[in-house]
Amino acid sequence: MGIPLDKAALVGLFLQTLFYGVFLTLYWLTLFVLLKKTGIQRQLLIPVGTLLLFIATAHLILEFVRALEAFVFQVNTLGADAYYSNLASPLALASLALYITQTTLADGVVVWRCYMIHNRSLLVAILGCIVLLTYGTSGYYVVWSFSRTHPLRNTYISITIFYTLTMLISVSCTTLIAWRIYRTRLFIPEGLATFLPVFIVVVESGALYATSVLALLVATLTGSNAQYIMLTVIPPIVGITFCLIVLQVHFHVGGSPSEHSAKPRGILLGERGVRGTDFSNQPITVHITEETEIVQSDMMGGKNSRLDPEGIFQV
Repeated sequence: MGIPLDKAALVGLFLQTLFYGVFLTLYWLTLFVLLKKTGIQRQLLIPVGTLLLFIATAHLILEFVRALEAFVFQVNTLGADAYYSNLASPLALASLALYITQTTLADGVVVWRCYMIHNRSLLVAILGCIVLLTYGTSGYYVVWSFSRTHPLRNTYISITIFYTLTMLISVSCTTLIAWRIYRTRLFIPEGLATFLPVFIVVVESGALYATSVLALLVATLTGSNAQYIMLTVIPPIVGITFCLIVLQVHFHVGGSPSEHSAKPRGILLGERGVRGTDFSNQPITVHITEETEIVQSDMMGGKNSRLDPEGIFQV
């Protein structure tokens, strides 16, 4: 027997509050770390993290208001189950719109990270933007459809497309980033050990978010009310994933690169000098929130020239 809608709403609200507390704590730790940084780390990451927190806060407030309406103010006139079944109510539409905005913003950062680590690849940028626009459009189309007196027949298809593309963009970008880091090991004497902390952080954060979206997609396809639990839980999970990347990299969680080969000042993966066969002592920079500079040995002729990295992955 499936979980009733009103109980699913209560469980979702409880879990959302729990995860929001985790997100809020990690946000302040992340803010403390980023305030010590300079450049794009402060210009981009702080506003994005703050916006994610604002959206998650607004979403939590809306869910609390909906719970009060369902279980207190309208419990005798309408009933909790009937209240949550009304997806056309203004509060339900606002909650769904905030969810779509939160995931679109987070996935936009993932696409940008993938674009930068692949040397500003135009192909990555174009494909990423197409997927973002497609699933963003389908998501807001669902909100518009629910706002009508009679939702359109293809609304369910749009919901499935939205969840599927969300998971697709998360898995594909995480895979591309992880592969880029793994491939770079070929040009470094220490191999993958140098980039192990970054590699683990990328895989773990991508897996956390992708698993949540997968659970939502499965619940939706099977018609389970558990989808309403995941809809309330994912917004703070998005923020938690964002903060964990910054904090894990900053504190080098997941591995310890060799002291003689890497000088942790931030983590970045640079591009120039990696693609060709000329591997003179060129610095490869790997950026996620900090900077690690690694000097490669010349694998072809023992040259000692240094080249300033231009392709930089900073997130």
